[in-house]
Formats: sequence, C-alpha cells, structure tokens
Amino acid sequence: MKSSRANSAIAGELLLELQRDRPVPLHRQIEAGIRDAIRTGRLRQGMALPPSRTLAADLSVSRGVVVEAYQQLTAEGYLTSQGGGYTQVAIEPRPAATETPRPVKTEPRIDFGYGRADVSNFPRTAWLRSIRQVVTEAPSDRFGYISPRGVPELREALSGYLNRVRGADARPDDMVICNGYGQGIALVLQAIQSRGARCLAVEDPSSLDDAVLLAQNLGMDVVGVPVGDDGLDVDALERTAADAIVLTPSHQWPLGGVLSAESRSAILDWAERHGSLVIEDDYDAEYRYDRSPIGAMQGLAPDHVVYAGSASKTLAPGLRIGWLAVPHHLADAIAYAKILADRGSPAIDQMAFANFLERGEFDRHLRRMRPVYRHRRDVLLAELGKRLPDFEPIGISAGIHLVAWLPADLDEESVVAAAADRGVGVSGVRPYRLNGPGRDGLIFGYSSLGERSIAEGIGLLAAAVAELRAA
Repeated sequence: MKSSRANSAIAGELLLELQRDRPVPLHRQIEAGIRDAIRTGRLRQGMALPPSRTLAADLSVSRGVVVEAYQQLTAEGYLTSQGGGYTQVAIEPRPAATETPRPVKTEPRIDFGYGRADVSNFPRTAWLRSIRQVVTEAPSDRFGYISPRGVPELREALSGYLNRVRGADARPDDMVICNGYGQGIALVLQAIQSRGARCLAVEDPSSLDDAVLLAQNLGMDVVGVPVGDDGLDVDALERTAADAIVLTPSHQWPLGGVLSAESRSAILDWAERHGSLVIEDDYDAEYRYDRSPIGAMQGLAPDHVVYAGSASKTLAPGLRIGWLAVPHHLADAIAYAKILADRGSPAIDQMAFANFLERGEFDRHLRRMRPVYRHRRDVLLAELGKRLPDFEPIGISAGIHLVAWLPADLDEESVVAAAADRGVGVSGVRPYRLNGPGRDGLIFGYSSLGERSIAEGIGLLAAAVAELRAA
C-alpha cells in the first residue's frame, strides 16, 4: 500500500492541460494527455494513476469524464485496472526511433546534366491563355471521366502536328495520351508482354532507366544491340530473338547518331518479317541545327511502329504530357493498360496543350528555343576546342546534349570524380552500356546552362584533367 500511495503521488504530479474552448471533448483531451505521457516515458509501466475522483477534482471536471478516459485507455491496452480500484500503466514506452543520418549529397555548382529543358523559358503567358480558354469554353463532359486514349481535341491536334512536322502517319483514334515517355513505354511493354512478347532489344549504349527496367520487371529478356556512327547495327539485331526494339533514330541517345535510310529500311523489313514491333522514341527530334529534319520512321510503317513523344524536353517535364501513335491492332490493348494505370491523364492539361498547339504557340516556342540552344552548344564546342582540344565531340548536329570521347590516357570514372571535386557535374558513357566496356566518353548537357556557366565549367574540367595528367 505504501508503494501504491507513493506511485499515486508521483502520477498525481502529471500535467494535463485542458482547453475548454476547443471542440474536442474533455475526456478525449485527457486520453490524449495520458497516452502521450505513456509514450514519452513520463508514465512508466506499473505506475499507478490518481484515483478518478482525485484527478477529476484536480482538473475541475466531473468524475464521469475521467472514468470514461480511463476506460478507453484500458481498452486500448495503455492502462490496466488492479484490485482495490487502482489504475496502472500497462506498457513500457516505445523506444525512440533512431534515424540513420543520410549522407549529404553535394549538388554540383555547374551541372552538365543531360535531358533537361530550360524551364526558365517556359511560355507562361501563352500557356495561361490556353488554360483560361479551355476552362471557359470546354464542354462540360470533358470534366467527367474521359476516354483512356485521351481527349479528342488533343489527339486531333497532335496527329495533325506530327503528320505535318514529323512526317508521321498518325490517326487520332490510334493515339493514346500518357503521363510522359516513361508511362508511355510502360503501357506499350505491358500490352505486348500480355500478348506473348518475351524479349526486348535496346540500343547499346542507351538509357537504362525506362525500357530496360520496365521490361525486366515484366520478366522479359533484354538484349543490347551495338550502336555505331550510323546508328544501330542491323546485322546484330538480326541475330537476336527480339519481339520488339526501342530506337532513338533521329538523334540516338546518348551518342547522337542519326539512323541512316538504309538502316531504317532494314529494321522495318526485320520487323515485318518477324512480326516484331519498333518503338520509336523521337528523342530530341525538334532541336536540329546543322542538318535537315529527318522524318519519323512511323510514317514509313505505321502498322509496325509505335511512335512515342513527350513535352518534357520541349516545354517542361513537370507537365507530364506524352503521347503514343500506335498500330491499330495494339490501340485497344494499350488503352486498356492506361485504364489500369490511372483512368486517364488530366483532361484540362490535355485540352490546354491542344489549344496551345492549335494556336501555333508550340511552333513559336520551338522557333524561339532553337537559336538559344544552338548558341549554347556553340559555346560548349568552342570551350572544348580551346581548353580540351584532344576531346572528340560527336552527336552535335541536334538535341540538347553531346558526347565527347576521351583521349586514351584518361578514363571516364577518374575524370567524372575529379570534375565533381571541383564542383562540376558531368556523366560518363560507361554506365549506359549493356554489353561491357567500350570507348570512354563524357555526356555534356547544355540546355539549362548559360554561356558564362558553360565556359566556367569547362575551365574547371580542364583544370581537373590537367591535375589527373600531372599525377
């Protein structure tokens, strides 16, 4: 009894603050206060709480309010009732979670990261005009559930744009609007895998973030097909058992080659003979500087090619707008995969982009940005030629990045690390190879850097290279 009275005295000193002007009932506030005291260790296991009458008097509430709080906490397992009317704490406090400190990632001061649009030049005024117009004028049914293929306005506008600018043979009914290229390739792979596709071919080197990981997660085999100066090695493709291949024929990622007319014809012949599918990622096709535009492969064989594009590199990745022009026999399967994914992309964004296209704003934006990116590329090439003349740039005629092959006395891992030590972010080619080592090179994205930053970054990189050679 002496121990119980001592424990009661200790528990009686517990502070419970009631706020009578809150809409929360008093017994709930008492429950929360005691529960928090137990969790934080202010009330330990076996400690007796004040009798309900005592606590009620201390808090100036009726005894029934305290009894109700005690009963609820007993039901939850926090308290237990003992003989003689004592209520005790039933559990030990949970130990505080110890959070392992995460390593601090130092962001580069000058980042030649690839695949980025200059979002500071996003046409806000023109986009806002499109948003306002569609919200005001769109039919009411566009705010309900829409077709998984996308709103008809955007499918009409996009098919017209692709047919006019990219030489595609896109039909509105065979287009599917998606949330960027990443979702688009996922929908295609799900559809063909469900129909029996077991092997996917990709360019080597190529991006490993989307198609490769998605195919592997679906249980498909992935084979890399070497890429040369003229793009994909068609003879190597013939030796695979691929059911589909992902290509970047207009500006190969990352090496920047353009697939020759002969290779395009051979790949389409391979697809027809084997009943295989070509997935054309029209990466960087809108930005070309030193060559004439090259039409999309899809326009040559719409029954064997899926055309995939997005607004991520042209407008902004945050819009999450992408599109697929698909063979008619796959349209229903890909639309069904879109239903399973998310029931359709946001209708207002789709209608705004359709309006943006129809008013010619997309064409105007591209015309504004081409000289901007071209000038940045020219500055990068000039700085490389002046400070690192033994670096060999390739893939410079289009896009928003280039690759520079390294001389034989440098390896890319050492150069990337030395550049990072000086605050310069640059990527190597090696991590994007599937079939083992090849020639070492660096990937320079230039779209989001101003001219002064490009010059400073190459200067720092040159100093890092000189230090490596001296060592």
